Amino acid sequence: MWLRLRQIALVAQELAPVEQALCEVLGVNVCYRDPGVGHFGLENALFPMGNQLLEVVAPIQDNTAGGRYLERRGGDGGYMVITQCDDHAPRRARVEALGVRIVHQFKTEEFLNMQLHPKDTGATFFEIDQQLGPDAHAVDGPWEPAGPNWQRAKNTQRVEGIVGAQLQCDDPEAVAQRWADIAQLPLETDLSIRLDNATLQFVPCTDGRPEGLGGIDIQTADRDSILSAADAIGARRTDSQIYLCGMRMNLL
Repeated sequence: MWLRLRQIALVAQELAPVEQALCEVLGVNVCYRDPGVGHFGLENALFPMGNQLLEVVAPIQDNTAGGRYLERRGGDGGYMVITQCDDHAPRRARVEALGVRIVHQFKTEEFLNMQLHPKDTGATFFEIDQQLGPDAHAVDGPWEPAGPNWQRAKNTQRVEGIVGAQLQCDDPEAVAQRWADIAQLPLETDLSIRLDNATLQFVPCTDGRPEGLGGIDIQTADRDSILSAADAIGARRTDSQIYLCGMRMNLL
């Protein structure tokens, strides 16, 4: 069985300014806006990052789960780690055996979704999905949440992909072990889990914010252009890090 990082979701108070900043700084394009998230009182945009997706959701009405998450974390930031697997049934059986609650799920002809309760996983939302149908296992294959033909919007001139994520936790060792148990992958001595295409790192909370998805590692093709664009909006932190949508984005 394999497990890939396929999508990172962020949550923002307002979608438009974050969307503009991501496009200007990272050189990405919107590939899809999912009308289905309106059911949850949200709007969204998805951006190809190499063969993966970055999503931003924002509340468009009061008393939404996304809005409550913004309040809990004190503003914009990371929301979900979304993975792709090759066989959903044993993943679901594993979750049930561990007593982890499923907070949301759906099934279509070509997609199986399983979103786990963050109180049971720790850190943030952990989602395990399976794409079905032709080319489902290709690294640049279809991904139903990103809409039809998401690849048409891909631009790798500045960004080639997401190769890591940092999950800040009150108890990194316990949370890391929980995620490793769910993913059925070994926990490394540095409290990391190696997925097929990315590394999840579990770290202490050191920025004054509660548990959550605090940062991602981006493989870049043109770091200088990213930093120059980040300078223009005051988003550069160091020569290897920018800060957008409440997220530390490390440039590799």
